[in-house]
Amino acid sequence: MRAHEYEGVVHIHSVYSDGSGTIEEIMQAATELELDFAIITDHNTLKSRADGYEGYYFNASGHPTLCLISYEANDLYDQNHYLALGVSKTVHKRKLASEYVEAVREVGGFGVIAHPHEQRDAFEKYPPFPWTEWRASFDGIEIWNQMSEWMEGLKPENRFRRAFHPLASVTAPPRETLELWDKINIERKVVATGGVDAHAHKINLLGLTLKIFPYKVCFRSIHMHVLLESPIDVSQPIESERAKIYEALREGHSFISNSYLGSAKGFRFWATQGDTTIEMGENVFSNEKTHFHVIAPRDCTIRLIHNGKCIAEQAGTQLDVETSQAGVYRVECDLNQKAWIFSNPIRVLNQVQQLNKQTNR
Repeated sequence: MRAHEYEGVVHIHSVYSDGSGTIEEIMQAATELELDFAIITDHNTLKSRADGYEGYYFNASGHPTLCLISYEANDLYDQNHYLALGVSKTVHKRKLASEYVEAVREVGGFGVIAHPHEQRDAFEKYPPFPWTEWRASFDGIEIWNQMSEWMEGLKPENRFRRAFHPLASVTAPPRETLELWDKINIERKVVATGGVDAHAHKINLLGLTLKIFPYKVCFRSIHMHVLLESPIDVSQPIESERAKIYEALREGHSFISNSYLGSAKGFRFWATQGDTTIEMGENVFSNEKTHFHVIAPRDCTIRLIHNGKCIAEQAGTQLDVETSQAGVYRVECDLNQKAWIFSNPIRVLNQVQQLNKQTNR
């Protein structure tokens, strides 16, 4: 199994687009929290990479945080936002969403739909940007977006509480997004990410200028955990170590947590068929019974989800289920009755799907 776990934040904006912080300020926040990586995704630009900001940043104790620079694309109407990850150049210009989804892949990257079902009306300055081009063959979907959730739940009666206690408003991914993600995965593999969508926006509230979600506060919430076969080695060229993080995200060897509730380090979800081990993000054929295993880092409520429906639930730190059914399996964990961990799925393909794969080779 992939034994090396790294924890970081994805979907961050700096002064290179519409964020309020410099790359140095963003990475200072990330290093102070001893995150392992932070992925900057400014709108429609990779200029911060060209300016030399991608690389390792260290805190006072020497802990390294890897700053990776990708970007967030959109169409001509500023809709259909797409995190273009691991790309060598920008490919969005004068393209429709279905076109830049393919273009990202053509230059060696992969893409994740940002805030797919966003809906809000609290700030006229910040309209919603939901995804509409569902025919596109996107690689991933952002199932949990911290800033979208905060804005969507903002009402006159809770604005002060949300302004001064922003992380308390992070509760769960949209049910609509989870249901669609489950449905798509029955047909084809689509990985999930969670994003902070950090901007450190400044707003005026009754004459007071407040910075909503300063980067350090924002970075205490939605985390991505990636599982690698080999550890990150700061002595090696950044290209090889960067590829490890992106490969884990691309393949779904990863899970999402709300770290505000507690550290999720040590969570594991895998399956076995005889002597074969299947990890998060992998496909396996239903030639024999599949045994699913879950380990949580502390007592919580563990649920095994099959094709969008809960088929097993257990309180504690372990869950083991054996089944002969094909389908898409993933795990959700609640801590103190609040959404905490969401795994990427393991897809058990049936004989028809196996034959189709063999035919298409």
